[in-house]
Amino acid sequence: MDLNQVLSDLEGGNHDDIEQLLQRYNQEVSPDLTLAYTLTVLRRQVPYSCQRTCLETLRIMSRDKRVLSPVATREGMLTLSAMARLSTGEEAEHSRNGLQEDTLSEEEERVVVEALKCLCNVVFNSPTAQQVSVEVQLAPALCGKLHSAHTWHHEVGLFTLRLLFLLSALRPDLRMCLRKDCQAVTLLTKMLEHTLDIHWVGPYEAARPDPQALPIPAEGNERAMEALKALFNLTLNDPDGEEDEHQFRVIVGLLRHLLMLKTETMEKTEEVHSHAVNLLNNLPVSCLDVLVDLPVQGGSENYNGKNLEAVQVLLDFMEKRIDRRSNYKEGLTPVLCLLTEASRHHREIRRYLKAQVLPPLKNLKVKPEVGNTIRNKLVRLMTHVDLGVKHSAAEFLFVLCKEKVASLLKYTVFHLTLHYTREEPRPNPIEEMTEEQKEYEAEKLMKIINEMKRHDVFRPMVVRPDGRLGPLEEKLHEPIEEDPASDSD
Repeated sequence: MDLNQVLSDLEGGNHDDIEQLLQRYNQEVSPDLTLAYTLTVLRRQVPYSCQRTCLETLRIMSRDKRVLSPVATREGMLTLSAMARLSTGEEAEHSRNGLQEDTLSEEEERVVVEALKCLCNVVFNSPTAQQVSVEVQLAPALCGKLHSAHTWHHEVGLFTLRLLFLLSALRPDLRMCLRKDCQAVTLLTKMLEHTLDIHWVGPYEAARPDPQALPIPAEGNERAMEALKALFNLTLNDPDGEEDEHQFRVIVGLLRHLLMLKTETMEKTEEVHSHAVNLLNNLPVSCLDVLVDLPVQGGSENYNGKNLEAVQVLLDFMEKRIDRRSNYKEGLTPVLCLLTEASRHHREIRRYLKAQVLPPLKNLKVKPEVGNTIRNKLVRLMTHVDLGVKHSAAEFLFVLCKEKVASLLKYTVFHLTLHYTREEPRPNPIEEMTEEQKEYEAEKLMKIINEMKRHDVFRPMVVRPDGRLGPLEEKLHEPIEEDPASDSD
């Protein structure tokens, strides 16, 4: 059916004609056929403008999971990979060996970006496409592209990283291949070094950011977050424990530098810090000393020369997440766990955090959960309805107290014996009553007691000879023993 004729008929027809026309169009032109036709056009030698239009159509339609069968095939995925300039199969080996891409024109770049967006949609929405991606070695092709990351235009790099993140998230079986065979962790780390303009002044120490330097541009921040998300997937678990500790320490040094940077908005700064926290949780806790061990920049004498600036940033980040009062499980728990483990294994970090969170108590007349200090906020979290949040807050404070119960109670329990206020004595109301009033009140009280006994609200008890409690009725029905020494009639 001709689309222009359909539109013309829709404008001039009545309701019945429009309904019949739309039903006929839906029967004859389905989304599956449109996708198949689009792929057929893409395989021809057509101008870049036509390729881009076809890919834009495919990108929009690929959001529908029900119509992806034509593109979720080997031929369809290879076509999109070719449009995205991703070298699959044998060509991927050349890319991994450092083969550089030709410079793309602006039109070619737009085609590459649209193809990458299509691949992201298709991979996200189709398990079949995910399996085909493994078969055509799409992940190694993406890593091959990482070799030329320093030459990327923004969107090409952004959607390359996003596609790598999606594959590593949806196909956990690819992670080992990406780590071992493709060296994806190293490649992503180098890409971050370039994006953040890092200059190393020591094995794991990046030069301090220039206070006058501009914030991270929005585009660089977006690429950094996509890279951090991909690294999170790749370091999520290492069953063989064979990862290079040197590489992990480099990543910690890089993340420490990132924590000291600012972006163009506070929201984006907090977002990138959140990704940094998630990644730090995946790394061996033994490597977290890199956060504070800065020989060139130095630190405080009170903490054996350690530099605690990054730890303070993490503490501030944690407090902001507490103040938000929402999404504690995903937003707050990761940073609580990170600070807990760092404190448990690194003495200077624990000492610093205790000084900030649990300073010496001065006002013992205020309940520990009342107030706006970090301690007050954490104590309030110890009664949170979410058990995970409650446990994380309590464990953090417990570790800061060197895992001593008495010390934890000192900072988290309200000491009532210290805050008892003696009340002014009240007058005894009976003293001013006449004998008649006292008898009247006593009779009224007995009536109330008898009524409560009758309805079994309470039962008067007495102490039996063996020390146990028993009902008063037992005592009333006991026979009266006469004293043999008493006088008899």
